[in-house]
Amino acid sequence: MKRGLTPAHVTFLAFGFAFLYVPIALLILFSFNDSRLVTVWGGFSTRWYASLWSNAQLVASLRASLIVAVTSAAIATALGTIAAYALARFGRFSGRSVFSAILYAPLVLPEVITGLSLLLLFVAFGVERGLTTVIVAHASIGMCFVAVVVYPRLAGMDRSLEEAAMDLGATPLRTFLSVTLPLAAPAIASGFLLAMTISLDDLVIASFTSGPGSTTLPMRIYSQVRLGVTPEVNAISTLMILFVAVCLLLGVLITRRAAPDRTA
Repeated sequence: MKRGLTPAHVTFLAFGFAFLYVPIALLILFSFNDSRLVTVWGGFSTRWYASLWSNAQLVASLRASLIVAVTSAAIATALGTIAAYALARFGRFSGRSVFSAILYAPLVLPEVITGLSLLLLFVAFGVERGLTTVIVAHASIGMCFVAVVVYPRLAGMDRSLEEAAMDLGATPLRTFLSVTLPLAAPAIASGFLLAMTISLDDLVIASFTSGPGSTTLPMRIYSQVRLGVTPEVNAISTLMILFVAVCLLLGVLITRRAAPDRTA
């Protein structure tokens, strides 16, 4: 017999959601504060959004974060899709367990360990740290998330469609590009958005792998917050929240749009 939510359940849920989202709501609210003091409400104003673009350091960090996020997400999507395809189509091949463990290990490893390992790798090979090393680091983490999203889609796909294409004379590559890839496209798009969101959010790994002139936006915000929160930080944080929320919403919409295909 189904049981509804009790008042105790509703209370716990309310406190949980309040704990998670009230601080975010306050940050958004005070980004429209006319006062320079972030803890004192001085009236509604959008002047901090206007003055934000005259802050060269924040704008440069935002540009660096977007470059890193889009580039690393594209690389992660390609690699993660290939890895998911290998797991879903190659069966019980030799070394599958080791391959799976290596692929999913970064998901559970602390970011400090991952960042330090990548730093030691770059130092050992004499690679100069900059935007390129941050992109490589974020791509190596993002591909794991892409594989997690894409693998269930490939594993649950009706393989008779691929077999029919090959029976009609299509090569394995043509079958992959014309049949498998379009059917898996919603999951691939969701994986890309997830990898990009994770890259935009990352602070720890970027701190280990970045160099001069490659400060990302989370690093810039963290360095400024230690000296005191300014209204401009609230404004750019609000813009980041909005961007991430849009990416997550697109991911949900793409996934729901693909739902009829799974039941077909």
